[in-house]
Amino acid sequence: FNEVNQATQEKEKLIYQAKEEYNKEIPAARGEAERTIKAAEGYALDRINRAKGDAARFKAVYEEYVKAKDVTRRRLYLEMLKKVFPKLGPKYIVDSDQKNLLPLLTIGK
Repeated sequence: FNEVNQATQEKEKLIYQAKEEYNKEIPAARGEAERTIKAAEGYALDRINRAKGDAARFKAVYEEYVKAKDVTRRRLYLEMLKKVFPKLGPKYIVDSDQKNLLPLLTIGK
């Protein structure tokens, strides 16, 4: 009789432990899933808004380009140089008409 009673208690103990584990793990997993879904939705919304902004910016540039092609082309070129040049490091501009290898600098005169 004691063995049957112990087996019943052991069974109830295992059931209780399983329910406890379930109540601990399942809500945590659901919460993590919900966070992942919300993060993905936020990322998707960010990508959509960036794409809309890029499209609107392109459309505005294109409209200006249609009005004045040469001016817009030159402006875009100069804007790109303004972005790229600071990242290049030291820059040396060489005059192809220069006769001497190193021109004399008159500093302080």
